[in-house]
Amino acid sequence: MRKLLIVAATLPLLTGGCLSTVGSVVTAPVKVAGKAVDWTTTSQSEADRNYGKKMRKAEEREGRERRDYEKACKKDPANCGPYEGYRAGQSGDQPKN
Repeated sequence: MRKLLIVAATLPLLTGGCLSTVGSVVTAPVKVAGKAVDWTTTSQSEADRNYGKKMRKAEEREGRERRDYEKACKKDPANCGPYEGYRAGQSGDQPKN
């Protein structure tokens, strides 16, 4: 009876670390799967940020091309028509009217 009492008293001390390790091993695949989903999907805030960056670059490009166009028009106004260069926000790189 005394041996059983000693074993029962020391059992929680001996298995305390083992139980937390078992719990970590059991939850690890769920955590890994969650990380994989986070890495492969784009959140709405990331999509908004990427779209904003893309539009700022397009507007910078349009501004550069319009400045060059205006500079060329000042040098030779006779050959200057309406601007037909790149416009930010339109799909493709082709000039549109």
